[in-house]
Amino acid sequence: MRSTLLVLAALSLATPAIAQKKPSRPPAGLVRVQIVTDQGPITLALETRRAPETTKNFLAYVDDGRFDGAVIYRSAKTKNATQYGFIQGGIRTDARRILPPFKHERTDQTGVRHTDGTISMARRTEPNSAGGNFFITLGALPSFDAKGTFPGYAAFGHVIGGLAVVKKIHDGATGGRMGGQMLIRPIRILSAKRLDGPAKPTGLVKPWLIKKPERRSR
Repeated sequence: MRSTLLVLAALSLATPAIAQKKPSRPPAGLVRVQIVTDQGPITLALETRRAPETTKNFLAYVDDGRFDGAVIYRSAKTKNATQYGFIQGGIRTDARRILPPFKHERTDQTGVRHTDGTISMARRTEPNSAGGNFFITLGALPSFDAKGTFPGYAAFGHVIGGLAVVKKIHDGATGGRMGGQMLIRPIRILSAKRLDGPAKPTGLVKPWLIKKPERRSR
């Protein structure tokens, strides 16, 4: 009985120390971001040193709240192994949320490759056209890396938590455009927040938050 009381006393003394423990910071050169979806959270570690321009762009969207209320709308599955491929999300073509373009960072210059759980920027044909749409890989996609005259896509971080959420979204039913890769039920992005350091919003106007005045009935 006495030993039991000693153990309980020790636990009660240890509890405050556990409660005061601060979350560990990532290694230098990485900033963590958490994207909360209606299917669960996805935590990312972004390469601020190796891919500074791409990371800066993504964090601007995060800090401004430009991803909040957006969706993950695409699930591309490889033909022979459908558990692999990528999911894609962001602002789509919402011009109210878009920020100015930035310089494309090639993977053969940054060293950030398209391995399993990589976050990278979606773009049009021209390399400097990435903006507010991103994708997350399941399985390695080396064909997305830059090689020779092919500029590739700008990889800039990796999933460090919530890969099961990525897989769950990827398993969703698809159809429609983009070769039948559009999610029939798009996944809502509830919020995107940085976990390390202060937010640095751009200070630009947020027209998507401006409510249209209601029309008065005559």
